[in-house]
Amino acid sequence: MRLIDTHTHLDFPDFDADRARLLANAAARGVERMVVLGVYQANFQRVWALAGAEPGLYAALGLHPVYLEQHRPEHLQQLREWLERLRGDPRLCAVGEFGLDYYLEHLDKARQQALFEAQLQMACDFQLPALLHVRRSHAQVIATLKRYKPARAGVVHAFAGSYEEAREYIKLGFRLGLGGAATWPQALRLRKTLARLPLDSVVLETDAPDMAPAMFPGVRNSPEHLPEIAGALAQVMGVEAGELAAASTRNAYELFGW
Repeated sequence: MRLIDTHTHLDFPDFDADRARLLANAAARGVERMVVLGVYQANFQRVWALAGAEPGLYAALGLHPVYLEQHRPEHLQQLREWLERLRGDPRLCAVGEFGLDYYLEHLDKARQQALFEAQLQMACDFQLPALLHVRRSHAQVIATLKRYKPARAGVVHAFAGSYEEAREYIKLGFRLGLGGAATWPQALRLRKTLARLPLDSVVLETDAPDMAPAMFPGVRNSPEHLPEIAGALAQVMGVEAGELAAASTRNAYELFGW
């Protein structure tokens, strides 16, 4: 199987001890490309250096809503400067991770919205896909996307919404990022939704080191696990693992312009 991990945080210190071994093993298992996402200004350089040093790694840069208290107004300007400087470099594949998180109640919604819209505008300005964090905020995200209408669309990372919400994203041109969450038998609603999704609407991801799948409970998640995740999700969706792998890889290539 040829696989793409469209959402990782391989720059995190969790991988410092064995990153090279992990990358080699993931490649040997068919994971040919991986996207590493920035989450705050202080890790932009680390993400970019990693993408430049390792074949098969691509970078996205963004300001994640969960780190809202760390972000400063000048960080948005610095993000724009990074995107301007790297414009046209094939290793830069998207803006992200950014979005709205209404699950964590202490995060100010108005500040999140302003940060979300500023980065969505950058995705439009630089004609890059948007890699979105959406937690209990689908209605607001969908309404905002309908106003901005980003031409390159992007990915709704770790999609766990309803079928109706999935249809709205698909109509807007977005792909749905599927990973470890739906491998758990107790994710009943999500599994029912996945069974109804068209194959041209999904991409695969791990969110490593987070979102460990059911077959690797309680351990650090890794792109090495993507073949097992693909197999479990294919069962849920009622297709062969190779069919899901081929479709998701094709979708990722189209989305990122590879």
